[in-house]
Amino acid sequence: MHAPDVRRTIDTVWRIESPRLIAGLMRLVRSVDLAEEFAQDALVSALERWPRDGVPDNPGAWLMTTARHRALDRLRRERMSLDKHAQLAHELDDAHDEAHAREQDALDDEIGDDLLRLMLVACHPSLSMEARVALTLRLLGGLTTDEIARAFLVPEATIAQRIVRAKRTLADGRVGYEVPRRTELDTRMPAVLGVIYLVFNEGYAATAGDDLIRPALCEEALRLARVSVGLVPRHGEAHGLLALMEIQSSRARARVDAEGQAVLLADQDRSRWDRLAIGRGMAALERARQLSPTPGSYTLQAAIAACHACAATVDDTDWARIVALYDALDAIAPSPVVALNRAVAVSMHAGPAAALPLVDALGDVPALRHYHLLPAVRGDLLQKLGRHREARDAFVLAAGMTRNLRERDLLRARADACVVG
Repeated sequence: MHAPDVRRTIDTVWRIESPRLIAGLMRLVRSVDLAEEFAQDALVSALERWPRDGVPDNPGAWLMTTARHRALDRLRRERMSLDKHAQLAHELDDAHDEAHAREQDALDDEIGDDLLRLMLVACHPSLSMEARVALTLRLLGGLTTDEIARAFLVPEATIAQRIVRAKRTLADGRVGYEVPRRTELDTRMPAVLGVIYLVFNEGYAATAGDDLIRPALCEEALRLARVSVGLVPRHGEAHGLLALMEIQSSRARARVDAEGQAVLLADQDRSRWDRLAIGRGMAALERARQLSPTPGSYTLQAAIAACHACAATVDDTDWARIVALYDALDAIAPSPVVALNRAVAVSMHAGPAAALPLVDALGDVPALRHYHLLPAVRGDLLQKLGRHREARDAFVLAAGMTRNLRERDLLRARADACVVG
C-alpha cells in the first residue's frame, strides 16, 4: 500500500476508533487529558509504523494496545507507588475485555457502555450546555474543532475555548470520572441528546471532505440513541430523537448517485428509501407522543421527517402540515436554521414568491453569514422565479462557502444550469 493510501487509511481508522479508544482509556486513567494524550501517542505511533510495517488486521486493537503501553510507560516514569502501579497495570492490560464487560464498579455505574458513559461524564452539570456538547462532540464524535464550530455556526476559536475550559472545570472540580446514578440522568439527558443529534447531523451531511455522508457517524449516533432509550425508557425526547434519526437515515442510499454525487430530495428515488428504518422511526415517534403529549423539538422534527416519509412524491407531501410543525418548532426552539427550513416549506406550500422575503430577511443574521445553505436556498427560489442571473450568483456564492466536495459539485452544477438571458 502506498504512503498516501496508508495515511488515508489511518485517518479513517482514527475517525472510527478514537472515540472508543478515548472512552476506554478514560475509564481507566480517570482523566480526559491523559486519555486524549495516550490516544494521540498511539496515533503518532501508527503514523510512524504503519507506512513501514503495513496496516494491522485489527487497527482498533492495535491502537488500544499501543495506548496501554504508553500509559504504563508514563506510570513507570512518574514512579507511582508499587500497589497503585500494579493495580493500574492490571486494569490497563484488561482494558479491551473490560470495554465489553458491562460490569458495575465502585462508582455504582449502571450505564454499561464506555462511549455513553464518557458522554455522561462530559455532560457534567458544572459545565455549561455549550461546553458539554462541544466537549463530547470532540471526544466521542471524532469531530475537529472546526467541524464543531460549523455545526454550531460560531467561530472555531470559540469552540476551542469551550473545550479547554470544560476540561479545566472537570479537572479543577475533581469530578474526573464521576458517573451519574440513574436518579441523576434526567439532568444530563438534554446535553447527551444534543450531542447525539449533532454527531448524526455531521454524518448525514458531512461538513467537509469527499463524501456527502459519513455512515460510521450516523451508525454510531443511532447506536447511542438506542442505548439512551434503553437507559431512560420513559424519556419522550429520547424516543423523539431516535425517531428523527431512523427516518432521516432511511434516505441515505437515495441521497447519492452511483458516482457518489448528491441527489436533491425532489430527485430521489423513493423506492430506495429503507422502509424498515421508516417503520422503526414511526414506532419511536408514536412512543414519544405517548410519553409527552406536548412534543419537544426532536419529536417535532421527527414529525416533519415523517411527513416526507409518508409521501409518495414531493407534490404529495403535506406541506401545510410541515409549515405548521415548523411554526411549533420555532415557538419552543427558535433558531435561524429553523427559520430557513420553514421558509423552504413555505415555498413548497405557497410558492417561491412567498418564501423569498423570509429568506432575504435572514441575510443579516450573523449566525448565517457563512452558512452555505442560505444562498443555496435563495438560489433555488430565484431560479424558480425565473431570475436566473441572480440565482446563478447565489449558487456560486454557496459553492464557495461549503467545503464538502459533493455539495460544491452540486451547487456548481446548479449554477451552470441557470440560463442567463
